Amino acid sequence: MAKGQEISIRQKGDVSVIDMKGDVTALTGQPVEDAYHHATAAGAKKILLAFASDCYINSGGIAVLIGILSESRKKEQAVRMTGLSAHFQKIFAMVGLTKYAQIHLSEEAALADF
Repeated sequence: MAKGQEISIRQKGDVSVIDMKGDVTALTGQPVEDAYHHATAAGAKKILLAFASDCYINSGGIAVLIGILSESRKKEQAVRMTGLSAHFQKIFAMVGLTKYAQIHLSEEAALADF
């Protein structure tokens, strides 16, 4: 895990919440993928990717997220995202991530959407 990066998993009812702090890049993406695979191995069918407000995501990080979303579709998992700045919301919409995982302004709204 990269310095300053924190990835953790918690349960909110039947939703596995993957909390992410720090950078999400190609170099730091492995812990994010590991958390997703851990949640999947535990039987998660609903996953919330919760980004910290200061999370930085570059094109390599977007590629990591695309891989997770691709795998989640094959496994028939529902994925939502929250905590993204307006800048990253716009980028995620432009690259098409929002077709596979809706973005919500709050964790409560994301959890209610499952």
